[in-house]
Amino acid sequence: MPKKRSGGGLSPTQQAAKFLGVSVLAGAVMAGIALPAVGALGLAAKGSVESFDELPANLKTPPLSQRTTILDADGGQIATVYSRDRTVVALKDISPYMQKAIVAIEDARFYKHGAVDLKGILRALNKNAQSGGVSEGASTLTQQYVKNVFIEEAGDDPTKVAEATQQTIGRKIKELKYAIQVEEELGKKKILENYLNITFFGEQAYGVEAASQRYFSKHAKNLSLQQAALLAGIVQSPTRYDPVNDEAEATKRRNTVLQRMADLGDISQAEADKAKKTSLGLDPSQPKNGCITAVKGAGFFCDYVREVFLNDPMFGRTKEARAKVWNQGGLTIRTTLDPQAQESVQSSIKDHVYKSDDVATAATLVEPGTGKILAMGQSRPYGFGKHETQINLSVNQSMGGGAGYQPGSTFKPIVAAAAIEGGTPATKSYSSPYEMYYPSPVSICNGEQWRDDPNNPTKLSNENASEHGPYSMKQATAKSVNTYYVQLISDIGICPVIDMAKKMGVQRADGVKMRQAPSIALGTQEMSPLTMANAYATFASRGMYCTPIAIESISQRIGDKTKSLQVPRSTCSRAMSEKTADTVTTLLKGVVEDGTGQQAGLSDRPSAGKTGTTDNRYAAWFVGFTPNMAGAVWVGDPTHKRQMKQITIGGIYHSLVYGADTPGPIWKDAMTGALEGKAVESFNLVDIPDGNKGKGNGDGKNGGNNNGGPTNGGNSNGGTDGGPTFPTPTFSIPENLFQGTSNGNGNGGRRG
Repeated sequence: MPKKRSGGGLSPTQQAAKFLGVSVLAGAVMAGIALPAVGALGLAAKGSVESFDELPANLKTPPLSQRTTILDADGGQIATVYSRDRTVVALKDISPYMQKAIVAIEDARFYKHGAVDLKGILRALNKNAQSGGVSEGASTLTQQYVKNVFIEEAGDDPTKVAEATQQTIGRKIKELKYAIQVEEELGKKKILENYLNITFFGEQAYGVEAASQRYFSKHAKNLSLQQAALLAGIVQSPTRYDPVNDEAEATKRRNTVLQRMADLGDISQAEADKAKKTSLGLDPSQPKNGCITAVKGAGFFCDYVREVFLNDPMFGRTKEARAKVWNQGGLTIRTTLDPQAQESVQSSIKDHVYKSDDVATAATLVEPGTGKILAMGQSRPYGFGKHETQINLSVNQSMGGGAGYQPGSTFKPIVAAAAIEGGTPATKSYSSPYEMYYPSPVSICNGEQWRDDPNNPTKLSNENASEHGPYSMKQATAKSVNTYYVQLISDIGICPVIDMAKKMGVQRADGVKMRQAPSIALGTQEMSPLTMANAYATFASRGMYCTPIAIESISQRIGDKTKSLQVPRSTCSRAMSEKTADTVTTLLKGVVEDGTGQQAGLSDRPSAGKTGTTDNRYAAWFVGFTPNMAGAVWVGDPTHKRQMKQITIGGIYHSLVYGADTPGPIWKDAMTGALEGKAVESFNLVDIPDGNKGKGNGDGKNGGNNNGGPTNGGNSNGGTDGGPTFPTPTFSIPENLFQGTSNGNGNGGRRG
């Protein structure tokens, strides 16, 4: 119901509104300002008064969408993302020239009329009648502001945008009523400020601050007379008067604004004439929007931050609600990304794998005990061109990644942890023959058992005939002995391994439940580098698993106010005892010192890790850690089609690729740079007796790896071998023994 005066009549505002609703809108505007015929408008002149009175009294003004800035852990800018490139500024931070110019060209009587300029309407009617067309409109600056509010509220929905801009009497009536409300509540200066912040200036720039940066690379408060006139002239038609693409047309329009300012007395004629003679003086800044603009190769981390925001209920109860906040923007997101670590990862990747190679690499570094993601990079850049991709090869499918990659033997330490936590001593020995059939049956969860096909039992083998036991866990881990780990998982059962993996945050990258078969010990479940890095961080933090996090803090600016948003925190829980974690760390330290991972070992501080290479060479890994950093490196074809045999990677030819000779050096260089200048910390090691010495009599020669592949000779008549040995794989595991492959992606774990 309209507000009543104390004497019972309508207020002056309501009387004016009713008069305008009937007389102006139903008559003059419809007749003379180029609106369609009444019958097509959905609102007849006869019903204008009632419709006007029935409109809601309050204009719902949505917060203006602004750019979001993503920062690294040190406060350096990674990227800016936005639905609308806008930075809201106060009127005092907008050049007086700009304020005068926009009023002069858009609404010269702005300070003299109310929400509707009746004199302006009559002038427009007369001029349009004389011209026989539509040469002049009559919307006030306040009405234009209201219209822009409707457009802002419509967002990127084309249907809603069309509704907000359609030329109908109904929309004009709504626009007028809200304009009256705005004039009463805000006043002229605030309306002008809001208008200059909401209106579109072309070239992706919303609001005068973004426009000033876009065209002149300066703040709006520093705009000169001629620059302000140019921007004011653009508003009427951002495409037609775009100075970047049509300098001549933009100059004519600017000069029109300058002359209008002189005619109104805002500037002298001499000032106008002088300004008209100047060039446009453009110093444009390219629009910088989206993760594609991220520095230091952090585009995929930037995209991961976006995925975290859109998927975490902390930022909104529904995905739609979270998307609305993200698109509204105005966020400053401080992340966990360590610029030193990120730069080191990208530098190492660039040195070892070219973006044009047949295969790619992805690497992720995390901080043990906190879950902080410190670095995330890959060889194929973020983009849409050749050798570029938008798929984040480091993360799970639900977070913008692919279906994952078999981790091969890098999964074996999880089996070891499950066994040790369950009471199996680290000195446990098995016969570990060169080849054997899978033991059957093997217990799985829910009291059930896995059974092999008795008519077609599955045989597996080690890398070469020289590898036969008996071996202890220490030796088997250093040499990555397949038959040892199959015997171990067959002994303890599959369920303890599934449970340990879950406690360590290990899950399939495609979100499918991990399936139970003995071949899980050989790394047959596809996983992401982030998953594996964070799992190994559990060993580094002495058994404490912490969920990965990418965001430290978020502040959001709405209008002239800033508020802090709650962000997800890492949740840490004990996955295993300190003794178990320390024991596995001791085993993995042996891998880089005396086993398959020697090429990855760090020279200036303690390190531990594990190599992994899948059958048929579809994937190769190195996952490792120091006491204060953990990381995973994967190399392979994301489409699971190119086997890494007779292949050149980073300019180096490989007859066969191993986890030791390609991912290992990438990990080493990345970690070395990331840790430079940081404290050298020590592991808490345990004493693991050597136990039964291996009895293999092979010569330990390399199985044909050329140009950069290790060829560590020496016989293995006892103890651990003198270095990694890489013979050609000699077996394949039938498909029913491992779970989850894509497009023939190999048969599970190989050694280094």
